[in-house]
Amino acid sequence: MAETPRDHAHHAGHDPHTTHHGCTHDESHDHPHDHDDHGHSHDHHHGHGHVHEPASYGAAFLIGVTLNVAYIVAETVWGLMAHSLSLLSDAGHNLSDVLGLGAAWLAHSLAKRAPSARFTYGLKRSTILSALSNAVLLLLVTGGIVWEAITRLLDPGEVAGRVVMLVALGGILVNGGTALLFMRGGKDDLNLRGAFLHMAADAVMSLAVVITGLVIMLTGWTILDPIVSLLVCVSIIFGTWSLLRASLDMALDGVPERIDLDQVAISLRALPGVEDLHHLHVWPLSTTDTALTVHLVSAAPAGGHDAILREASAMLAKRYRIGHATFQIETPGGAYPCGASPCSNGASC
Repeated sequence: MAETPRDHAHHAGHDPHTTHHGCTHDESHDHPHDHDDHGHSHDHHHGHGHVHEPASYGAAFLIGVTLNVAYIVAETVWGLMAHSLSLLSDAGHNLSDVLGLGAAWLAHSLAKRAPSARFTYGLKRSTILSALSNAVLLLLVTGGIVWEAITRLLDPGEVAGRVVMLVALGGILVNGGTALLFMRGGKDDLNLRGAFLHMAADAVMSLAVVITGLVIMLTGWTILDPIVSLLVCVSIIFGTWSLLRASLDMALDGVPERIDLDQVAISLRALPGVEDLHHLHVWPLSTTDTALTVHLVSAAPAGGHDAILREASAMLAKRYRIGHATFQIETPGGAYPCGASPCSNGASC
């Protein structure tokens, strides 16, 4: 999924400031420009390194949606015939999975759209919204099943254990197999992680239903049907909470969990020619792409700024997988644009 960062710089002039947009590609043609602003000199360098392009999971989404739609129909019919809340609740989760997979698939496709004049970063942020909606949807559906299970505790009713067990066995194959399609991608992509958790949750639910059906068939204890549903729902809620929190943080432009902001500041300060930094911001552009802006303080001559740009871009891409980095280089003792002093931890003042 990852590409090797390459050095490239694209020049664009903006009056009254001259800027540099550096993208990590094969060639480099940085052109530093000094200008006087409020009595001191600024060099604006914007380095954009594309760390990697998300792998295509279109076939995985197609297979997952197709299998789950077919299984939902079968499970709903047999669940009604067997009067099984376990089967119906499992079908409910599968319905939420189809909707979740559809949203994740759409976001995955939109993320590959090229940037436009209106959406200058493209539509990659849709993957964050998809992951958030997946988490909310899964919690809502699970909450509905919890309510129905509590109601069924008062009146367990008759349950055909054999039918429940056999239908749920199919669910393990469908849900477990679909989850495996997204397991690898879910390690680095929160959108794919949401799809994986959806399917893995249903696989666990199906396994619990199989066990429940077997016990009911052997003992006739139909009250186990709602009890097991409650236990599985609680485990799903715990498993989904981290997805909800992570996707909500991303939607609010929080620093990605995998990145330590203090360590990023330390790494930037350690670069040759960098004396200090301030106004450091890191936020997600998508579930896989990360952006950074920072003001670097350097006493190096203008000709040395290009080397700082290239080294900083390469270091951030390799060490932190930050592919869109924007740098502004300032001279020591210069007035900061916002009139604020540097923060001790490198964050925005």
